[in-house]
Amino acid sequence: ACDGSSASWTFPAEAGAVRRARGLVRAALREWELEPMADLAVLLVSELVTNSLRHARGPIGVRMVRGTSLLVEVSDPLPDPPRERNVTDDDEGGRGLRLVSHSSRRWGTRRGRLGKVVWFELALPGN
Repeated sequence: ACDGSSASWTFPAEAGAVRRARGLVRAALREWELEPMADLAVLLVSELVTNSLRHARGPIGVRMVRGTSLLVEVSDPLPDPPRERNVTDDDEGGRGLRLVSHSSRRWGTRRGRLGKVVWFELALPGN
């Protein structure tokens, strides 16, 4: 569901969730005339949804709020907060949180109603 300043979706924990989340996030940002930030937002959402799929069982939520910045939240039923891993050049994965921390204005985790929420904030174009 997408209205003027917020959008939220829930996906089953299955392989197609990442592709669907990317498409819906991109469409919402286009509707909000925020296409210049779509590539980065879609990449970061993709990383967080992939992390949720890898570690959690159950529904994955994605929520975006447009305010003075763009706030994006990804939730899953696993209560354990994610941890940045030390990765080497040979590792195939493990870079998602590092990418989020280096690419966003701020990011963090908090307890959700049923598990945890990982969130990040991006500056709006021109801010």
